[in-house]
Amino acid sequence: MLHPMTRLTFLLALLVQAGAFLGVITAAEKPAVPAGERVFVTAHSFHIFTAARFAPLAKLAGIEGHQLVGAQMIGGSKVIQHWNLPEDKNKAKAALAAGQVDVLTMSPHVYLPDEGINHFVELGAKHNPKLRFLVQHSWMPWDGWEGTDKIAKNEDRDTRSLDIVRAANLKWRTNLEAQVKGLNQKLGREAVFITPVGDAVLKLRELIAAGKAPGLTKQTELFTDQIGHGKEPILALATYCNFACIYRVSPVGLKVTNTALDKLSPELDPLLRHIAWETVSAYPHSGVAAKPSSPK
Repeated sequence: MLHPMTRLTFLLALLVQAGAFLGVITAAEKPAVPAGERVFVTAHSFHIFTAARFAPLAKLAGIEGHQLVGAQMIGGSKVIQHWNLPEDKNKAKAALAAGQVDVLTMSPHVYLPDEGINHFVELGAKHNPKLRFLVQHSWMPWDGWEGTDKIAKNEDRDTRSLDIVRAANLKWRTNLEAQVKGLNQKLGREAVFITPVGDAVLKLRELIAAGKAPGLTKQTELFTDQIGHGKEPILALATYCNFACIYRVSPVGLKVTNTALDKLSPELDPLLRHIAWETVSAYPHSGVAAKPSSPK
């Protein structure tokens, strides 16, 4: 007969083995919650809305110390327009020069390469060698390539082939990847990453077309105008993608209360979070590991 202490040790060992078999995560195995980042957002209208939405997500993820250092908005802008702002109005340059930023986000237009990205990377890296740069690859304005294949009105999205949008999205992303690759080679480290919002929006649109997006039946339910300014599902999806790239954790499962994200239905919101994490974690230029590390 086993001694009581021996029997207890044996039972504990069996429980640990059972837990491992069932995929139970012990306290020691839980991923560490990342530290808060000092974030500066430079943006056009397809990105600026994310700035105020990061803090509630960070809080719910248990991330302490998140700080929005500043946000700089120019409608329809290229990044070079932010760089060329007069010194007395250029909050982004001032914050970078003071070493006050850990993560700088940028949102270029389709016109690439954008020299503004290069300038901000050079300035930021000079004053903070650990600075990360996130460049948002947005969804396609006008559902086609700028100047050659634009829709005339928002309603055209409901009959437009997604193949056209997909081709334009790929062209934009490929051009951006080439510029980012060159910057990282010049820096000698991986510091500039791409937030693949355009890919995530395409996944959502494909699900709508297949009748698999809860509460959404038409493409026009995602946009306010022919340019492509987003309604809440796109705003939330872009926020989740950017949050995942900033903190390298999954937004899946985080409960959001008293924020703009409450406007989403309880059926649609989880889908958007999954799309965001699936897209970001599978994309090699996002800087996010393939396996989720969502804090509890």
